[in-house]
Amino acid sequence: MIIAKRPESSFQPAPEGLHHAVCCDVVDLGMVDTPWGMKQQVEVRWKLSETNSKTQAPFEVRKRYTTSLHEKANLRKDCESWRGKKFSDDELEGFDLEKLLNANAQVQVVHVLSDQGRTFDRVQAIVPHKKGPKLTVKNYVRQADRDESRESSEAQATPVVEVDSDEIPF
Repeated sequence: MIIAKRPESSFQPAPEGLHHAVCCDVVDLGMVDTPWGMKQQVEVRWKLSETNSKTQAPFEVRKRYTTSLHEKANLRKDCESWRGKKFSDDELEGFDLEKLLNANAQVQVVHVLSDQGRTFDRVQAIVPHKKGPKLTVKNYVRQADRDESRESSEAQATPVVEVDSDEIPF
């Protein structure tokens, strides 16, 4: 008898709720085939202040966006919500997404059930960071700078620390 089964997963989704987070990476995904055709996409990644009990590393959540600042585009809606203000006409001509790096936020995480019956986390909303200490990421290697031979766990073992700052980075 030969038995096939799905592999065991040690993935633990980030807990649901509103979390203090810091943007740790903006990854260029290149041209991606979407239901609406080929689109240039990026993935924004945040480290949460909450730590995964299994790995002792901060949870990391991600959200993909088409690189559009059209008024109906999710990237524009989320960035304006995160900033707490609309983009200016000059910013709409071209906004450097790397300005998001190290920007603090509050991210609302919800759980979604996949077609395969697994639970994963999804960033539902992004709002400005409340007043008080801000998070910063130490020893994180951005996706674009990672050596292919490195273990992915190195990027996940990144400590998140609080620092005092009232600066709005973008």
